[in-house]
Amino acid sequence: MKFKLLPLTVACLMFAVPSSAADKTHQQMMAEIRMLQEQQAQLQQMVRGLAETLKVMTSAIEEQTAANRKGFADQKLIVDNVAEGVRILREKADDTNVRLSTMSQELESLRTIVQTMPVASAASSAVTGDPADPNAPPVAAVPPPTQPGVSPSKAWDSAFNDYTAGQWDLAIQGFEFYIKQFPTSPRAGDAQVNIGNSYYLQGKYREAETAYQQVISNYPESPAVPQAYLKLGQTYEALKQVDLARRAYETLIKQFPNDVSYGQLARQRLDSLNKKQE
Repeated sequence: MKFKLLPLTVACLMFAVPSSAADKTHQQMMAEIRMLQEQQAQLQQMVRGLAETLKVMTSAIEEQTAANRKGFADQKLIVDNVAEGVRILREKADDTNVRLSTMSQELESLRTIVQTMPVASAASSAVTGDPADPNAPPVAAVPPPTQPGVSPSKAWDSAFNDYTAGQWDLAIQGFEFYIKQFPTSPRAGDAQVNIGNSYYLQGKYREAETAYQQVISNYPESPAVPQAYLKLGQTYEALKQVDLARRAYETLIKQFPNDVSYGQLARQRLDSLNKKQE
């Protein structure tokens, strides 16, 4: 009986709670809800602010990255231009040195010609008469004509013209004459290479081999040496001497690692030989 009366008692107590307490609780809950809403709005505003800040920072970083990239590109362009300028100046200096040396050779040739010109003796240069006719008027003795010499530039141009025209035998003779007359010329090594090229283009590979070897042995400081090694390797390939060809290419690459023309061709030939061997 007691347990049956318990729910009824609780219900009576609940109805006995004053309505003012319920209103106060409701107001507190509403206040907390408004505070939560305000905090949520503030958080959303902060998130938007952070997102905007992040966007600005990202844009600034991208602009700085682009500026740095452009700066690096500009610096690389400047370095490349300076390197190209140095290369051009070096080529011009080399060309000037060659011209000066050629002019020195020409002056030396002219000096030799002047020194070897026959000098008329006092008797022969004097005014003489006809011994068969003592009454004949005196006639000045005329010195015999001299044979003018050939300058290095003219000798080179003559041989090179035959070379470019495909007149191989004449080119060989011309370059041999050039080397004989001007053995210390800076172009002597080039002349010897062209002799080898003339033989090579005629299919005379043994003669070409000898000519290229002379470039290497007689003109070791000549700029023509890398080309001589490359052509020597190609000559050995034509003679089916692959090991000697490979050795010539490897020597070129080892001794002239900075050569971007003949060195690159030598590397290509080596790769081709290695692929054929595989």
